[in-house]
Formats: sequence, structure tokens, C-alpha cells
Amino acid sequence: MISLTKSAENAVKSAISASAQPAKGLRIMVEGGGCAGLKYAMGLADEPKPNETVIERGGIKVFVDKNCHPHLAGTTIDFVVALEGSGFTFDNPNAKSGCSCGKSFG
Repeated sequence: MISLTKSAENAVKSAISASAQPAKGLRIMVEGGGCAGLKYAMGLADEPKPNETVIERGGIKVFVDKNCHPHLAGTTIDFVVALEGSGFTFDNPNAKSGCSCGKSFG
């Protein structure tokens, strides 16, 4: 369903270990908005919500809302370090369109 590159795994593990709040995993969501209609949202989470599926990737628990599965199926998440800035990128085969920021899709 969702894949994390080694770089993304390392970034998430680092964020979990540095978090001031208890965190046991990564929550990934798709929300309405962004310049292309839908946008990715993610953050650290302590426990899954009742409507979430828990996927384990590289020793990291990933919490995904069941309604987001169709939008995220086959997505690979990477963490990229570049001159313009560092951050997570999404390679989503379900995105029919996207925007230049890489955080929004349609």
C-alpha cells in the first residue's frame, strides 16, 4: 500500500526520537485543499484512531485513515535534502494531476 524509502524511514525515526510529545508512529492523511484539489497531511501520532489501519514499514507504524486508502495505494514517500530545502515527497500513482510544490494532487 504505502512505501517509505530508507531516507524517509530515517527522518521519521529521528522525528519520533526528538518529539516532545509521545509518538509511536506516523499518521498520513489526504485532505481536501491545496492548489490541485487534494493535499497530503502527515504528523507524528501516539495511537491509531478507530478508523485507521496500521501498516508497519521499516520498524515504523504508519496510521492511515481507511477513507484515504484509495488515494494512497501504491504511494512511495521519500525524504529529500536539497538546496531549496528538505522535506517529504510523495510519488503517488493515483495522482492524475499535481502542483509544483509536490504537496497537492488531483
